[in-house]
Amino acid sequence: MSDGSGYSVKSKLEFFKHFLYNETEGGENMFDKVIFHIDVNSAFLSWEAVYRMEVLGGKVDLRKKVCAVGGDVASRRGIILAKSIGAKKYGVRTGESILEARKKCPNLELVPANYPLYQRCSQAFLKILREYSPCVEQYSIDEAFVDMTGTRCLWGEPRQAAKKMKDRIRQELGFTVNIGISSNKLLAKMASDFEKPDKVHTLFVSEIQEKMWPLPVSELFFVGRATEKKLDTLGIHTIGDLAETDLQILRKHLKKHGEVIWSFANGKDVSLVEEEPPQMKGYGNSTTIPFDVTDASTAKMILLSLAETVASRLRRDGRKAEVISVQIKDFQLCTVSHQKTMEFATDITSEIHRAACELFEELWNGQPIRLLGIHTSHLRDQQEARQLNLFDRSDYEKQERLDAAIDRIRERYGVDSVKRAVFVESPIDHMCGRATREKRKVDYSKIHIE
Repeated sequence: MSDGSGYSVKSKLEFFKHFLYNETEGGENMFDKVIFHIDVNSAFLSWEAVYRMEVLGGKVDLRKKVCAVGGDVASRRGIILAKSIGAKKYGVRTGESILEARKKCPNLELVPANYPLYQRCSQAFLKILREYSPCVEQYSIDEAFVDMTGTRCLWGEPRQAAKKMKDRIRQELGFTVNIGISSNKLLAKMASDFEKPDKVHTLFVSEIQEKMWPLPVSELFFVGRATEKKLDTLGIHTIGDLAETDLQILRKHLKKHGEVIWSFANGKDVSLVEEEPPQMKGYGNSTTIPFDVTDASTAKMILLSLAETVASRLRRDGRKAEVISVQIKDFQLCTVSHQKTMEFATDITSEIHRAACELFEELWNGQPIRLLGIHTSHLRDQQEARQLNLFDRSDYEKQERLDAAIDRIRERYGVDSVKRAVFVESPIDHMCGRATREKRKVDYSKIHIE
C-alpha cells in the first residue's frame, strides 16, 4: 500500500521508527533517560596543584606527592578536605582529623585550603558542562548532574559524549574528573565512584546485580556509619543483601530510612536533574572555637559574629527567618540545641543576636564550649510587613536601613571594612563561620612552592 509518493506507508513507518527509536549502546533508544554524574578527582588538591603549577610556576604536582588539603590545626578546624592517591594508600580519609591522618601517615604534607580559588575552579568546570546540556544541577562545589537525554545526535553515544567531556576538562582546566552514566541520578552517582581517576563508568539497571550488589553496604548513598552498624546486626553486609531483604524487616528496624535505602539498593530513584537550585529552607552558621569558652560574655560575642554572617546571607537573598536556633558543642563533643519562634520573621542582625543570646542562657550548662552555631528556618519573603505593636518602641526600619548600609559597604570594600567596636582588639573574628579568616585568602608568599 502506497500513499502516492512511491514509498509504502509501511516503509515510511519503519524509517520513522528507526529515527525516533534508534537502537544504541545498552539497547537504549535516543530518547531514553541518560544522566551523567561528574565528580572532580580530589578536587581541592587538584585545583591547588594546577594553580601552583600553571599560575605560580611550581614544578611539582601535589597530586603525585603524599599530601592533603587540610584545615587549620591551631584553630581546631583540623580535618582532611582532600587527599592524594599516595596519602590514600596510607588509609588517610577525607573528613577525618589531621591528628588521625598523621598517625597513619607521619610524613603527610599538609596544604592550606584556598576557598576563593576553589570557587573559581568550580565555576569554570560548570561552564564547560553547560555547553553539553542546558540541564545542569550543581550538587556540590566539585560535583554536578547533567541530563544528557536526547543529545546523542549532538555528542554521540553516552560513553563517547562522556569521554569528550572528561578529556576537554582535563585539557582546558588541567584537572581530571570521573563520569558516571545511568538512567537516574542515584546510579549515575554510584557509577562515578567506581575506579578513579579520569574514568567513565556506566551503571544501568541491567548492570546493578553485577556492578553494585557485590559492594559493601557502606558504599550505598545514604548509608552512614550508624546505619551500617544496624544493618550489620541484621546480617546485611552487601548492597545485594540489602536489596533482597524483606522490606518489612527494614521498616521495623530503620523506619522510613530503611525504605529509602532499600529503594536505592534496587536502583530506584525518581528525582530529577534540577537546573535551578531549590529554595533554601534555612540559613545557618557555626564555628569551632580555637580555645574552650568558659564565660558567657565571650560566647555571646561569638554569637554576635555568627549573627552577622547569618543575617547578611538572609538579606542578600531577600529572606527573613521566623525560627532561630542555637547549637552548643562542649569540650567533650556533646551537642545540644534549642530553638524559639519569633513574634515576627526578621533579617536584622541585632534581633537575631538577641534571640540567640536568650536561647544560649536557657541552654548552656556551664561546660567549656568548643563550638557555637546559629541556625534559622521557617523563612518568609523579605517584603512581608511587620505588624505594628503599641508596646514595642524599637525602630525596626532604622535597624534595617543600618544593616543594608553596612552590607553595601562590605560588598564594595570587603568584609573587614566595617566591624563593631567590640571586635576591634578581640581575638574573635567579627564575621566567623563561613567567612573565617583562612577562607578569605591564602598568602602564597609565605609558602614554599616547589
